[in-house]
Amino acid sequence: MIYYKTKAEIELARESCLLVSHTLAETARILKAGITSSFLDKFIGDYIRDHGAVPSFLYYNGFPFNSCISVNDVVVHGFSNGNELKEGDIISIDIGVYKNGFHGDHAYTFAIGDPGVAIAQLIRVTKESLYKGIEKAVAGNRIGDISFAIQEHTEKKYGYGVVRELVGHGLGRKLHEEPQVPNYGRRGSGIKLKEGLILAIEPMINLGRREVYTEDDGWTVRTQDHSVSVHFEHDVCVQKNKADILSDYSGIEAAERNNPALFSSP
Repeated sequence: MIYYKTKAEIELARESCLLVSHTLAETARILKAGITSSFLDKFIGDYIRDHGAVPSFLYYNGFPFNSCISVNDVVVHGFSNGNELKEGDIISIDIGVYKNGFHGDHAYTFAIGDPGVAIAQLIRVTKESLYKGIEKAVAGNRIGDISFAIQEHTEKKYGYGVVRELVGHGLGRKLHEEPQVPNYGRRGSGIKLKEGLILAIEPMINLGRREVYTEDDGWTVRTQDHSVSVHFEHDVCVQKNKADILSDYSGIEAAERNNPALFSSP
């Protein structure tokens, strides 16, 4: 069942979404080589709780961490551990929070140091594809319009692998609501979008082939060919003419630019 939110509910959801954004920005300030994902996960959990919310991911279907920290060929749902991050690592950090009855859930991919031309382009193009998908998240369009825009920009234009097994989703009082939002598809297909629908749009794009597999832990998803994967995610509310982006990358991008340990594309 699809739940459409009232104006009051949208503002409550926005508060949760922005807390994710602020958490990601604060994490970006301390991210560097030598730090461990376990340290980051604790930092993230503490920050969320200190701001009156709880981590949405912790114990969700048994997931044992506050956040999903996915490094290099891990697409999503990475487990935190005591291994130190290294120069050249690509880190996707996906965070969810629950506050005032609503979830926020989005992600950002960082590079420690200069990742090289090919991976820098993958990061840029994946982020571009997110916004191309968001442009289609307006009342009267269909889910497939979002999906097609992402696939066209990443797979058809650049030849990247678009992950099929994992998709975006509705968001609200539950962490995962209907409808699903694939990152591939046909224009004009799927449900018609209506005002008040909140979506987590999240392209997961591989430098190599699209195939993935899940490790024995039941969570960690890696690229089959072990190529780097990049993940960006925004929370948006469908409206007339233009989607309302409930999350905010500006603070994250500022922290990225001001942290000399991180690569920031021009």
